[in-house]
Amino acid sequence: MSIFLRLLGAGLFALAAMTASAQYPSRPVRIIVPIPAGGAPDVVARVVGQKLSELLGQPVAVENHAGSNGNIAGDLVAKAPPDGYTLLLGQDSLITINPHLYATMPFDALKDLAPVATVAANQFVLSVNPSLPVKSFQEFIDYARRAQPPLAYASGGNGSQHHLSMEMLKARAGIDLLHVPFKGGSPATTATVAGDTQAMFSGTSTSAQIKAGKLRALAVTGAKRSSDFPDLPTIGEFYPGYEVTIWLALFAPAGTPQPIIERLRTVVAKALVSPEFKEKLNAAGGLEPFVSTPEEFAALIRRDYDKYGKIVKAVGIKVD
Repeated sequence: MSIFLRLLGAGLFALAAMTASAQYPSRPVRIIVPIPAGGAPDVVARVVGQKLSELLGQPVAVENHAGSNGNIAGDLVAKAPPDGYTLLLGQDSLITINPHLYATMPFDALKDLAPVATVAANQFVLSVNPSLPVKSFQEFIDYARRAQPPLAYASGGNGSQHHLSMEMLKARAGIDLLHVPFKGGSPATTATVAGDTQAMFSGTSTSAQIKAGKLRALAVTGAKRSSDFPDLPTIGEFYPGYEVTIWLALFAPAGTPQPIIERLRTVVAKALVSPEFKEKLNAAGGLEPFVSTPEEFAALIRRDYDKYGKIVKAVGIKVD
């Protein structure tokens, strides 16, 4: 009898899950963002939320839960009911860098979150203070090799992608640079514009300073050249295999029924091809819609997880 009851219970649970999936969504959905309001991920979440609301026929609310480099937001979603009503607009660093930086994580980024769909992508720009006597990427590398004391570079903080991207370049180019961490990309930009530091990696949010001549852009980190700076080479053109693509994606709690995941993927795919969506992403800091298959997304996560793990270990970075 107990076996029968267990089988019956399992069947009823599966039936309930199927029914819930078929009716999804029947109430408002919320998207959790791991940064304060106003930053690029927050803007992207609101643009995505608006399109999802239109396509799903339910309100989509955006909630900001900042702190611990995104771990607070990630943990909140990882422990939410796996019913598709709590989603994470997560940046790649939360999933692929934090697990290597923190001695303990409140959740397993690879097991406790289900990848839904990539949403937006960007790349870094290598910029220098205009007083530095270099006009090209190769001149910068040659100058940095000779510089004594080493040139100082700014980053958005220890373990940030700005930091890891420059450490990867140092390793590939065989140069020595002094790391000066700041609490975010904005003060790092201010320091480089002022000449307190000589170089930095930044997102296309520094386009205004570059176009105004306050920073000199030398190269980009993506797999292909930037539409914002088409004349700049990729670093991969000099060092094959070097690539840093910054991405944002939607995640759901692990265990979310597959029909709900597929429903969300379908509406995100529709949103990404909208000209209005692309325009709003570009206005949010030069971001572009990032379309990928589930298989490509899974491979991207694993590749970045392994890549950043190696550089974090090599540099010996830890965050308590």
